[in-house]
Amino acid sequence: MNAVHEVYVVSRAQTLIALCGTVPGYWFTVALIDHIGRFAIQLMGFFFMTVFMFALAIPYHHWTLKANRIGFLVMYSLTFFFANFGPNATTFVVPAEIFPARLRSTCHGISAAAGKAGAMVGAFGFLYAAQSTDPAKTDAGYPPGIGVKNSLIVLGCINFFGMLFTLLVPESKGKSLEELSGENEEDSSSGNEASANRTVPI
Repeated sequence: MNAVHEVYVVSRAQTLIALCGTVPGYWFTVALIDHIGRFAIQLMGFFFMTVFMFALAIPYHHWTLKANRIGFLVMYSLTFFFANFGPNATTFVVPAEIFPARLRSTCHGISAAAGKAGAMVGAFGFLYAAQSTDPAKTDAGYPPGIGVKNSLIVLGCINFFGMLFTLLVPESKGKSLEELSGENEEDSSSGNEASANRTVPI
């Protein structure tokens, strides 16, 4: 196919995945984030992304058969659904809530920059890593990689580590920004110290 037709085919496939997986994932997050909490959504998202990545990777040859392509698309869309009903949403909600007010903007900026850097590494890294181990079967201009199957296994492992690191994230559901940052405690302790040091003339 020519370049224009290839862009059309790829865009159509990505749009289908977005409509079936990405967008509904965000809807579920908006509807449920204040009911089940940020921590639960992020942990669940990483868990199911890990499950679906390994389910795609381990029997990868099964999914390459023409009869199973629809199943592959469904599984792949589910990874996007739980990415957005999970860490894609919570990783920009949680930093805005849990950092202390004095550092919130700076730390949120650092978190956002780290997320964008990770997205670039993932996108370009997967493009190179997913190339065939056989130099004769790689796309033009790309060096041999580790193959799609091994690349999906690597992504599954990264999702698993994301799930483990989520255990370190505090739950911010139903708490004010002052409670999360401990500012109320600091203010009350400062007030108590001031009262204790104040002398009352007799």
